[in-house]
Amino acid sequence: MKKYNVCVVGAGMVGKKMVEILIERNFPFSDLRIFATREREEEILGRKFKIEETKIENFKGIDIAFFAGTEGEKGASKLFGWEAVKMGCIVIDNGADFRMDNRVPLIVPEVNSNALKKHQGFIANPNCSTIQMVVALYPLHLEFGLKRVIVSTYQAVSGTGKKAVEELQKQVENYVKGEKLINEVYPYQIFGNIIPEIGSLSDEYTGYYTEEIKMIKETRKIMELPDLLVSATTVRVPVFNGHSESITAQFEKNPDVNKAREILEKSPGIKVIDQPEKSLYPVPLLVSGKDEVFVGRIRKNPALENSLDLWVVADNIRKGAALNAIQIAEKMIEMSLI
Repeated sequence: MKKYNVCVVGAGMVGKKMVEILIERNFPFSDLRIFATREREEEILGRKFKIEETKIENFKGIDIAFFAGTEGEKGASKLFGWEAVKMGCIVIDNGADFRMDNRVPLIVPEVNSNALKKHQGFIANPNCSTIQMVVALYPLHLEFGLKRVIVSTYQAVSGTGKKAVEELQKQVENYVKGEKLINEVYPYQIFGNIIPEIGSLSDEYTGYYTEEIKMIKETRKIMELPDLLVSATTVRVPVFNGHSESITAQFEKNPDVNKAREILEKSPGIKVIDQPEKSLYPVPLLVSGKDEVFVGRIRKNPALENSLDLWVVADNIRKGAALNAIQIAEKMIEMSLI
């Protein structure tokens, strides 16, 4: 098998997870380097890695560059992404900067890998919440024809990054000790609370935060349904890892629940846990660390014609970021696109 020179740009939660998954999945790399804002040494899976400062000349000879990205911030791909492409590198970017760029395929391998055939050297990884939703909805769309999506998310603090995880941990400890709870990452304390604000307010959709707009626009692009009706409410909850979503999906055809469950059980990247009478359904604690998108609470919606309600949970750092990016590269190798 051909081997590739690979780099990961970013050494935060997602960057480290990318390195872990590349090793775990025996990705065919001959060399694996990590670039970040400053030089240092990090231990990942018991192996010591020298972290190099990100410089454009470092991309010379790199075949595949995974940009870890940071939601809500301008990522390194803004500075280095297209320059790396010019040097012959395939860029797979987890950041948000180029997702809606017409030059850039926005890929979830289980859904739209064919779009990779049009790549120009730069591929985008979707938003974590969008990824798990489209993995669950796409096979149902093929059978019943998706018409409308209404989703509310319950998103873990790991989606904000290491500082948010540490803030929740500290608030838990301070609560137990009876000490004052301090919030710096979020506008309110997150422990014992939920915050219906992810991202910043946008003028594009009045009253919607940017995370909600990502789910609207990215879903349309990935599923190639530019007129799909989508509404999202995204909420931060005091969970360390694993995003949950309550989805109402309306279809052109009347969906049979048993047929829908059967379709989901047979679809790639999905695991169905749907025995509510036994309190069996996906929850973040059971899903964290897993690769699949988990679906449960599959039922007809009695208030909206031709509609199903779904409960969808996934590890937002794995499938929602690092794993999906690596699966894109694996699919490109499989399709002889690298």
